[in-house]
Amino acid sequence: MRALVWHGKEDIRCDTVSDPEIREPRDAIIKVTSCAICGSDLHLFHNLIPAMLPGDIMGHEAMGEVVEVGSGMDGRLKKGERIVVPFTIICGECDQCKRQNYSLCERSNRNRDLAEKAFGHATAGLFGYSHLTGGYPGGQAEFLRVPFADTTHIKVPDGLSDEQVLFLGDIFPTGWQAAVQCDIEPTDTIAVWGCGPVGQMAIRSAILLGADQVIAIDYLPERLSMAEAGGATTINFEEESVLERLEELTSGRGPEKCIDATGTESHVSLGQPDTLYDRAKQMLLLENDRPHVLREMIYVCRPGGIISVPGVYVGLVDKFPMGIAMNKGLTFRMGQTHVNRWTDDLLRRIEEGQIDPSFVITHTVGLEDGPDMYKVFRDKQDSCIKVVIKP
Repeated sequence: MRALVWHGKEDIRCDTVSDPEIREPRDAIIKVTSCAICGSDLHLFHNLIPAMLPGDIMGHEAMGEVVEVGSGMDGRLKKGERIVVPFTIICGECDQCKRQNYSLCERSNRNRDLAEKAFGHATAGLFGYSHLTGGYPGGQAEFLRVPFADTTHIKVPDGLSDEQVLFLGDIFPTGWQAAVQCDIEPTDTIAVWGCGPVGQMAIRSAILLGADQVIAIDYLPERLSMAEAGGATTINFEEESVLERLEELTSGRGPEKCIDATGTESHVSLGQPDTLYDRAKQMLLLENDRPHVLREMIYVCRPGGIISVPGVYVGLVDKFPMGIAMNKGLTFRMGQTHVNRWTDDLLRRIEEGQIDPSFVITHTVGLEDGPDMYKVFRDKQDSCIKVVIKP
C-alpha cells in the first residue's frame, strides 16, 4: 500500500510499504477513505517530538470501511461498517478507561517502559505519534490496522459524509474538551489563542456551551475571518496589543477562561521579545517549547479563572510565571483528548445540524500530494487551514 512516511526532519515521503495485517484478536483493518494533516503532525515534521524513527507512518486522523476483523470482535465491529478511528487507542477495560480518561489508557501503549521513563507514567497508545506513544503506524495511508478495534472506533450513521464526521477522531472533541474544561457560565468571556483547526472547534464549542463572549487571537486573516464567521470577536496580535484589547473587551476584568490552542510552537515575532528568547533557547537545545501563549494567558486571565490547554507541549519550558498563576488562584486543566468520552454527544449535534465540522476544510488532495501539503500547511500558503487527504 501507499503511505506518508517519516524519514527525518521536514522529510515526509509517499512510499510503498507493507499492508497491515491482523495481529491480535481485537484488531481490525480499515480501508482508509479520508484522513487529515493535523497541526500536531507539524511537531513531528519539525522533529520536536522525540522517538520518531525513519519508516514511521504518519497520521492520527483517519476513517474508513472495515475490511477485516479479528477473532475476538464478538460482533461489536463488522466488515463493511464505516468508522472514524479516534487518535487515542483504548482498551475500554483498565481503571483509566472506566473513568473515561481514555487518553490515559493503561494498556494500549506497547512501549510502556519508554513512556514511563519520559513521563513518569505511561499514557495511551496513539496512532502515528512516535514510539513514546506505542510506535503505531498512522492513518495517512491506504489501509490502517486498528488495535483494540472493538472499543477504538466511532460508528458512522448512514447519510453522513466523511467530511462531516472525520474530525470526530481528534480536532472536534479536542476543541470541545478544551471548552468543557472551562466550566462555562452564561456571563463568561472565553479567550482562545490560536485559530487553527482546534482553535476553530474550541470557538464554536464555547458558543454552543453558552459563553457570553468568545475572543479569538491570531494573526492570519483567513483564520480570523473563519473565527469571526463562527461568532467570535477577533484580535490580530500583529496589529494591536492583545493585553490592551482584552482589557477593553472585558471592561478591565480580563477573560474568565483562557484556551491555549497553539501549544509548543508559538509564533515568533519581533513584537513579542519572549518568543525570540524561546526560539534561541530551542536552537541551543536548552528548551523544548515556546510558551509565549501560556505566559500571556496567565497574565491576562481574571483572578480565579481557568487556563485550558489542548495545545500540545513537548517537555521543558522556561520563564514560566508560576508566582503569578499561584497568586491569582488560577486553575489549569490540560491533556490529550479523551475522544470517546465526547463523541456520542458530538455525533448527535452533527446529525441535528447544530454544527458541521467540515467548515474548517480548505484543501482536499490525494495521498501522493501529501508531502507537498505538509509544507503548504506549515507555511500557511494558499490560505491553508485544514488539509483532508483521500488515499
